[in-house]
Amino acid sequence: MAEMTVGGDTPPNNTIYINNLNEKTKLDELKKSLQAVFSQFGKILEILAFKTLKHKGQAWVVFEDASSAASALKQMQGFPFYDKPMRIQYAKTKSDIIAKADGTFVPRERRKRHDDKGNTFVLIGRKRKGQHDTNQAAVGVNPAYGAAPPLSQIPYPGGAKSGLPEAPAPPNSILFIQNLPHQTSSMMLQMLFGQHQGFKEVRMVEAKPGIAFIEYGDEMQATVAMHSLQGFKINPESPMLITYAKK
Repeated sequence: MAEMTVGGDTPPNNTIYINNLNEKTKLDELKKSLQAVFSQFGKILEILAFKTLKHKGQAWVVFEDASSAASALKQMQGFPFYDKPMRIQYAKTKSDIIAKADGTFVPRERRKRHDDKGNTFVLIGRKRKGQHDTNQAAVGVNPAYGAAPPLSQIPYPGGAKSGLPEAPAPPNSILFIQNLPHQTSSMMLQMLFGQHQGFKEVRMVEAKPGIAFIEYGDEMQATVAMHSLQGFKINPESPMLITYAKK
């Protein structure tokens, strides 16, 4: 990617630039959380975030369609992400992956010296030479995700079964989420379901990865969230299955 810059008067395009991100968040977790939050707006081609001091607290999300980027910018502006409001604008420079798709890509010899002059070309070099970092972040499992909060006092529907209960539970304020990727964290779910009014908390079961309970203030709020996120994919292979929890 060319040296990625941003500007307030930048015309709409496929890439959004996000800053004011929590710098204490681990890089792999940050990328997976951004994927979880922004994939609802459309297909994401890549997410760029780096460990260098110059780029801490920042990320770039490249969408396949500019309309997806527009929706994400509008709806997620100021969204509390790891306790800090996101600041989002369009990236000023076109990403390499988009430039290659539309035929405007021009290789730059200086990208080979991406560590020179104060990491000016870290975005370029890391993207081209360290692509495995991004891939690992997309599929890697953070050991910290195993430290999930306890189930508290909500009963697990269906005993040890992982499928749907035989008889669907009546509508209520607690949702039962199934088919979650094992790397899903409570923070990812909190950011997804917390967008809906009445959200109270996430409860995951440490001994049973792949499921979670989400509690709302009332039945109607839970129903709205269910319909909005039913089938949402944290990764391409795992559409969420959401039902009401049994009480």
